[in-house]
Amino acid sequence: MNPDHRPAFLAPLETPSRTRHSTPLARLCETLDAMFETCASFPEPSHSTFFARTMRMALAEATVEPDLLEPAQREGSTERYRRHLLAADPHGRYAIASLVWLPQQMSPVHAHHTWCGYAVLDGTLSETVFEWDGAQHCASATRTQARKTGAVSFVRSGRGGIHRLGNGSDAPAVSLHIYGVSGAQIATHVNDIVRTSDEPALA
Repeated sequence: MNPDHRPAFLAPLETPSRTRHSTPLARLCETLDAMFETCASFPEPSHSTFFARTMRMALAEATVEPDLLEPAQREGSTERYRRHLLAADPHGRYAIASLVWLPQQMSPVHAHHTWCGYAVLDGTLSETVFEWDGAQHCASATRTQARKTGAVSFVRSGRGGIHRLGNGSDAPAVSLHIYGVSGAQIATHVNDIVRTSDEPALA
């Protein structure tokens, strides 16, 4: 059976007793491991519709887990949004992080060097989507939308998925992110910062 036609959710490969005693984060990792095993024969798993559907489902399942994060993993920083590494696949296939956004904090406008998915765990984020202009080598905003608790998104690598996330509210927000990199690369190999049309071109 072609994995692209399988159900959207791939259950973790575990016994019932293990399910009862594992943590929400461990169950998320087990689901991701099973997903990658199913996609092992794919030249690029993230290009599969099965991969995208299952990633969205795994993120949605995680958003309803009240004990997914420890209190320390919800702590922000007054300097900029704060990233907490939660788990890293020993094979380097993915890394999971929580991002904590204090009011008025936002990311730079960026595309992605790798696939990534995110879900809003608490609060509301604002996402502005951009379109890449290859001739002008810049990105232009096309729309902005509120991403409330429970919202889920998945994008593949490349400049077809340029956006900026931010917290325009007066309360903290927390999001869960899964990236297709090793834990050591999470701060350096995910975001592809791009110039926007209202910024001057570099000489």
